[in-house]
Amino acid sequence: MKRLILAASMMTLAAALSAQTTHPMTFNDMASIRRIGSPQLSPDGKWLVYVGTSVDLAANKSKSSLFLVPAAGGASRALTDAGHQDQSPMWSPDGKSIAFVSNRDGDTSQIYLVDVSGGAVKKAAGDLAGGVSAIKWLPDGSALLATSDIYPDCGVDPQCAKNHTDMAEASPVKARVIDSLLYRHWKSWQAPTRSHILYVPLRGAPLDLTPGKFDAPFFSLGGGDEFDISPDGKEVVYTRNIEDRPEISTNSDLFLVPIAGGQSRRVTTNKGADTSPHYSPDGKWIAYISQARAGYESDLWELTLYNRSTGAITRTAKDVANGVSSINWAPDSKSIFITAEEKSKEPIYEISLPGGSVRKIYGEGASDSVQVSPDGRTLYFAGSSLTHPADLFSVARSGGSATRLTHDNDTLLSTIKMGETSDIWYTGAENANVQALMVKPPNFDANTKYPGLVLIHGGPQGAWNDQWGYRWNAQMFAAAGYVVMMPNPRGSTGYGQKFVEEISGDWGGKAYTDIMNGLDKLAALPYVYPGRIGAAGASFGGYMVDWILGHTDRFKALVTHDGVYNLEAMYGATEELWFPEWEFHGNPWDNPELYQKWSPNRFVKNFKTPTLVVHGELDYRVPVSQGMELFTALQRRGVPSRFLYFPDEGHWVLKPQNSRLWYQTVTGWLDQYLKH
Repeated sequence: MKRLILAASMMTLAAALSAQTTHPMTFNDMASIRRIGSPQLSPDGKWLVYVGTSVDLAANKSKSSLFLVPAAGGASRALTDAGHQDQSPMWSPDGKSIAFVSNRDGDTSQIYLVDVSGGAVKKAAGDLAGGVSAIKWLPDGSALLATSDIYPDCGVDPQCAKNHTDMAEASPVKARVIDSLLYRHWKSWQAPTRSHILYVPLRGAPLDLTPGKFDAPFFSLGGGDEFDISPDGKEVVYTRNIEDRPEISTNSDLFLVPIAGGQSRRVTTNKGADTSPHYSPDGKWIAYISQARAGYESDLWELTLYNRSTGAITRTAKDVANGVSSINWAPDSKSIFITAEEKSKEPIYEISLPGGSVRKIYGEGASDSVQVSPDGRTLYFAGSSLTHPADLFSVARSGGSATRLTHDNDTLLSTIKMGETSDIWYTGAENANVQALMVKPPNFDANTKYPGLVLIHGGPQGAWNDQWGYRWNAQMFAAAGYVVMMPNPRGSTGYGQKFVEEISGDWGGKAYTDIMNGLDKLAALPYVYPGRIGAAGASFGGYMVDWILGHTDRFKALVTHDGVYNLEAMYGATEELWFPEWEFHGNPWDNPELYQKWSPNRFVKNFKTPTLVVHGELDYRVPVSQGMELFTALQRRGVPSRFLYFPDEGHWVLKPQNSRLWYQTVTGWLDQYLKH
């Protein structure tokens, strides 16, 4: 008995000491985390190169460098210095060097080579006037392909490009003459340049493989690679949208062009998006992801195969109920590894060919950037969760637990106490099952009552996943003393396409009920103050906060970031018009009904709840006037309100010191109304 008492006392002492040596995460802690990503496996399968990004708060910017870690496990080592933005590493075919993109010698990013054994860095070729954003090696190692911004009338002529830029910089007139739509996108105005794929030999002059007035490759709705090189090095596949009205079109198709240059050939005619093409190692197939319906950016992403011999196109993996996020071939070309969301996770699956049978390999947290060993027996990937930032992992192709390979943040994380995470299911609108992720405050005490916070995700076709993030980091709010609920209402991805599509045309309907039913669950928890619950969200999440403003006073404080407030005005100022035209069944003059029905600005007379409005001047997706209109209405109604305005941010707050101010202001606003 004495031994049991002694053992219990020692455990209590250890727990107390642990509590003293760890603390809830602060913003400086979060900013100090090295952000790990973009892993690439060496040709011999022995090494992984990855990008490690560090935040320099004093300089108000991020810096990234390349690191190497043994694929079998071991210590990481820096391959390039940390004074620049070193990105997009790609192993040379012989494994002796790594090509990467960096801004180390100027304002534009160029291609560099680093010797793996000695660490010496040199430029791979001459400067490209339009800079470089993505690169890939030719199989024989003689050249790279690079995407670069090209003046269509200049091609790769550097003097012609310089004449254009010099003339623009010298002119005192900065006006624009605009003749068509999509004249700006996300946070940038449409430049006279277009993205093209260049053939860049290690010795010799570059060649523009995709000349003309269109972006080629086209920006990706799917978020993956937009070009690939055939295994024999003779052909390139890429995506391009050649529609005359890009502002209302989600259509992109696959094109083929010889590596020596020449006429491109279109090989897909689907009216939806075709993107992320990958040649099979045996050269017989091109795998890509595809959406069937025109104008619907949230249509199901399906795994599709193009037969290079016959031209036949077939959909495979029909049992995958959720959209495919990424694809990677097995070395024998007999299967494909994919990632796809599933109920707040992003597992890795194997798709066997030709039948398309599906097998889950690994399903914890969120997996990304899958790499395959040369023998096909091991997968490497970047993985994260709500309690742990991204690291690199390996897992056997046969399945089982994963092995963590990188330990860059271990010392820092050992000092931080994370909040416990879980999930709950509850009944939403029309008896649907709705999942919400939960995060408790660090050092949680079940006998204490805490204020609650409902975080509402954007999209609306998106989801909260068991995944680490730096914007809207749930652990930051938990560390501030909140029980955090992250519901995945109607429109959320990972629960089947029907669940996704039930948001379109119904923005303030079932999704609102789903969220309010979640509020009931949160308020009923014995450790939550039912009268001290707030809600916050961005983009569609901001829209839902605006909708909540006019339809309930159950929340005691609200935060709306870049939220959609006036649907009709939003239509006239946003850029990707396919989005509102799909969601609200047309434009607001021919089909005004849904714009009027679901617009939060029509319910201003009901506004009561104290609200923080956040918006960025450079947000062209949800223009800043949306936030200004809302703030004006709140002020004129006498509702306690504040406007946090960023002149140098777009849809997201990205600059480190701006991010710090964002967290301080948001948590300060919530604390003011929920903790007193």
